[in-house]
Amino acid sequence: MGKYKVCVYAISKNEEKFVNRWYESVKEADQIVVLDTGSSDKTVEKLKAHGVTVYEEVIDPFRFDVARNKSLALVPDDVDICVCIDLDEVFVPGWKEVLETIWTDDTTRLKYNYNWSLDESNVPQVTFYIDKIHSRKGYKWTHPVHEVLSYEGEKEICKITDKITVNHYPDQSKSRSSYLPLLELSVQEDPTDDRNMHYLGREYMYYGRWNDAIDTLIKHLALEKAKWRDERCASMRFISRCYKNLSRYEEAKMWLEKAIQEASYLRDPYVEMAILYNDLSDYNKVIEYCNAALQITARQKTYINEIFSWNETIYDLLAVAYFNVGDLEKSLENAKKAIEINNNDNRLKKNLKIIEESLKNR
Repeated sequence: MGKYKVCVYAISKNEEKFVNRWYESVKEADQIVVLDTGSSDKTVEKLKAHGVTVYEEVIDPFRFDVARNKSLALVPDDVDICVCIDLDEVFVPGWKEVLETIWTDDTTRLKYNYNWSLDESNVPQVTFYIDKIHSRKGYKWTHPVHEVLSYEGEKEICKITDKITVNHYPDQSKSRSSYLPLLELSVQEDPTDDRNMHYLGREYMYYGRWNDAIDTLIKHLALEKAKWRDERCASMRFISRCYKNLSRYEEAKMWLEKAIQEASYLRDPYVEMAILYNDLSDYNKVIEYCNAALQITARQKTYINEIFSWNETIYDLLAVAYFNVGDLEKSLENAKKAIEINNNDNRLKKNLKIIEESLKNR
């Protein structure tokens, strides 16, 4: 054991296909504790086979904060550093050695890299900092879903590093159906919490409840705590999406204009505006907003980042737009750039052939 005693803790339910990979990534810890909340597969059996300490308790009604607090309570009191990591997440090897180098006796929390989304080649698409490494005392989990660590000690001392990375490989077959009622409960319990109001509005949007999403996201923007411009911009973009789905295009444009004004340093509202104008076949506007997006080269390290702002989408939009306004050379140039980024998309390849044939035949 090193200078500090490090314990990984987690909750699990029907995660058997992830157990071996997860264990290999966390086995550097001095101790591993898992609270299983009712698996019907071999999750518990496989964890125990690796020597993991497993407790079992069904939590009904289920809340993520309750489950995580119960799992944290299972961590021995003599542990110095707690590391919360879900079974669909994987540490890049060598994390514990780095952690013990960075951590000091007065540290209470650590922020580190989190690759929330990776492509088929394991290249990160959305990356931000996460902060689920913390001291044994002074922390508790709050909120029924999208739970966060709240500090109850006297002075929180947080450090940050790019030398520890967790990759997220979600189980796409798992249902998110519990999220909506838990988010509604979270907002009911604390209607002033800006983060969960934003998440609830987003969840309504995912469900196609356009008017509920609009109303909730407007409530988010009106909250006194809602000051983070990136998230405010996202709420405005989501409102625009809802109006677009209601075929209320002028309102959709208006909210994207607000989003650009709110966070002009982000690509996302520009690209979303370009997508909207593409749908409306206004190709000169598509070109205008795509080129404005490309002027932004600094990628903010937050969960707000949209994958479409940094993949082939901008070049694909430009290829189509330039083709429709008759500039085949620029159309070809952007079509090639799109394929350089994503060489597996047959539609992009078909578009490239159409552009090349049009250049030959003009």
